Amino acid sequence: MAAYMICTMKVHDPVTFRKYSDHTPKTLEKYGGRFLTRGDQVTTSEGESFGERMVILEFPDRASAEAWYHDPEYQRLSEFRRAATTNGRMILQEGRPDQVAPDPRV
Repeated sequence: MAAYMICTMKVHDPVTFRKYSDHTPKTLEKYGGRFLTRGDQVTTSEGESFGERMVILEFPDRASAEAWYHDPEYQRLSEFRRAATTNGRMILQEGRPDQVAPDPRV
């Protein structure tokens, strides 16, 4: 079952943050992870305005996502993210195929 890592943060040091963001994609490959979004524009449709950077990652399963997060190379790179951002949050949720709406075209 696919798992999704949703990451939000406020970047205050873009130069240091690039030391993280330039190398993160390579760490994902090892665990079958991929970016679904990567800092794209976010629009608030309801509730308090959202003004942070958001990234959504997809992994084949929860174990792969957790292995990526705990990987020593990723943890080394994440020190740049922690130094360059505030209000960081990374949350993990599994997708459930039974909650996906059927395609009305079928």
